[in-house]
Amino acid sequence: MHRASLIALVLCTLLLGSPLESFAADKLKALIVDGQNNHGVWPKTSKMMQRYLTETGLFTVDIATTAKQGVDPNFKPEFAKYAVVVTNYNGAPWPTDTQKSFISYVQNGGGLVVVHAADNAFGDWPEYNQMIGLGGWGGRNEKSGPYVFLDADGKEVRDTRPGPGGHHGAQHEFSVVVRDAEHPITKGMPREWLHVKDELYDFLRGPGDKMQILATAYADPKVGGSGRHEPMIFTVAYGKGRVFHTPMGHGDYSQECVGFITTLQRGTEWAATGKVTLPIPADFPTAEKLSQRPAKE
Repeated sequence: MHRASLIALVLCTLLLGSPLESFAADKLKALIVDGQNNHGVWPKTSKMMQRYLTETGLFTVDIATTAKQGVDPNFKPEFAKYAVVVTNYNGAPWPTDTQKSFISYVQNGGGLVVVHAADNAFGDWPEYNQMIGLGGWGGRNEKSGPYVFLDADGKEVRDTRPGPGGHHGAQHEFSVVVRDAEHPITKGMPREWLHVKDELYDFLRGPGDKMQILATAYADPKVGGSGRHEPMIFTVAYGKGRVFHTPMGHGDYSQECVGFITTLQRGTEWAATGKVTLPIPADFPTAEKLSQRPAKE
């Protein structure tokens, strides 16, 4: 390289930042929150989800972790720095100021992604329950809102009968049925596809306001399920914010499912931007065939 060209490159780098920095600046910033969860595999699944999002080329991904138990007074992420927050958290309440910051973040247009047991969290936090649409356990009951599911004809049912929120039968492989094939998250997916062994959450209940069910799974009574078509992929509008929620993803093996990976990636892009550019991969599962990518260490 000529000396003049080298000087010009150095000056350009000093003025504009390195090419890598400029490229990273164009990416969406995502934050995974974790630290407490009744699912002991959470440290691994957080890393898996971080990798899945990073591999898209769309995101840079940070992880914010609370103390191992109890309310963590130092847990104060700067949510406003991020286009989307992915919660893998199910534990003690966050500090009051952190709760207020989180509510403001989503209300004002921040994206939120809720994965599996994150919908068990904060049963007595009304704003959180509005954000996630439906939840289970955590003291939830008829006061939390109706059970929401689809009947045999695909019609949405809101069942207000008394009873606890949250249940699942034995873990098993199950079919996910796309109910809205035109939504950006599910567009291009097979009408039905097989999901790797997982907990199939049923009897979820909550406010369910401004909620759109994109896909369901039948909770078969033969394995202890509700006998209902339960929401597996859905969205919620909260203020200006977009929320993507999937009850799937119990174990590391569950999150190896290409269906889960693709749904997470596309759902996170949609929560952050309102659109989806990521394609359905060639190895996406079908109605007859599972597809699994072993997790990298």
